[in-house]
Amino acid sequence: MPTSAISEEASLLSGMRSETLEEVELTGVRPSLPAVRTFTRGNTGVEEVYVDTDNGPVCVAVQGDRSRPPILTYHDLGLNYVTSFQTFFNYSEMRTLMSNFCVYHVNAPGQEEGAAPLSDDYVFPSIDELANQLDHVLRYFGLQSIVGLGVGAGGNILARFAYRQPTKVEALCLINVVSTPAGWIEYGYQKLNSRYLKSKGMTQGVMDYLMWHHFGKGTEERNHDLARVYREYFEHSVHPGNLAAFIDSYVRRTDLGISRSTPTSESCPAGRRLSMTTTLQMPIINVCGALSPHQEDTVTLNSRLDPTKSSWMKVSDCSMVLEEVPQKMCEALRLFLQGLGYAVRLGRPPLTVSRSAEVISKSIRQSTSKDSVRSSPWPFRITENPLTA
Repeated sequence: MPTSAISEEASLLSGMRSETLEEVELTGVRPSLPAVRTFTRGNTGVEEVYVDTDNGPVCVAVQGDRSRPPILTYHDLGLNYVTSFQTFFNYSEMRTLMSNFCVYHVNAPGQEEGAAPLSDDYVFPSIDELANQLDHVLRYFGLQSIVGLGVGAGGNILARFAYRQPTKVEALCLINVVSTPAGWIEYGYQKLNSRYLKSKGMTQGVMDYLMWHHFGKGTEERNHDLARVYREYFEHSVHPGNLAAFIDSYVRRTDLGISRSTPTSESCPAGRRLSMTTTLQMPIINVCGALSPHQEDTVTLNSRLDPTKSSWMKVSDCSMVLEEVPQKMCEALRLFLQGLGYAVRLGRPPLTVSRSAEVISKSIRQSTSKDSVRSSPWPFRITENPLTA
């Protein structure tokens, strides 16, 4: 190496050593924390209407243009239309999808946000009576038929209504729904929860059971923030007495009375006409979370449905499907509604001119191949029913 280059490098290094680092005090630096999620009724696009029924008034929240096709929702235990469906319907892609429909959120008596305590002489409706209340709701709003979306206890209520009024239900989307009566373990836990809610309010044991009912096991590890929000809601916002009445009604539920098997003339009582409608006759998508404690119950329900009109879908890595993976449920619901004949629109990234030409030219080239389906640029998704007839 030349002597001049070595001397130049030495001078640069000596200059770097002579420089000293100055300490700088950072002032006015504050951590940016994410906004705390809360449940609120502040959605200006929702109108709450109280509908009189044979068992008292029912709060129905109407969201959207009433001239659009109707979707009717029903919530699960410990929740209402805000805590059960607000996050899902506020999801960006779901907002675009719901511009084609009007949603009617039905709340069980005394379960709506800010509900007054039920009077001591009020007799809470049975599960069958809760299903009959939906007929009053449809008549009040002048609805001929609806697409039902129900979660847990709400899905059981919608299924009962659909079985008794099949012409008024076009299709059903059921999430974590149980079709059988309560077993001894569930009955014991729920009766104990109801007793504590009436005497001591929302205890830690009741809260733990509600968290298990909605999220299954391991909620704190996989979704700590969401679990914290619901724990705070159950502790501070749920009226214990009103929830106890709903739990008592749900735990006394009877079997749905549906079966995939076709009745025979031998099994039909004398003097009674043989009926082929032993199960739900409308299209049904039966959804469950892979981590839900009700997964086996959804499989049982699936075994009692018509395999030509129903689909069973298990969503991985979640239990509370609408809250934990709204994007997957939005896509499933969009395809389900399209299968019913609704031309629903969903926002998609626009194709540029160059990209459009590339896709078109590629499809033209591949259409000449022998295996046109395999070489097609469009994805094919095939869903099979796990239980066959």
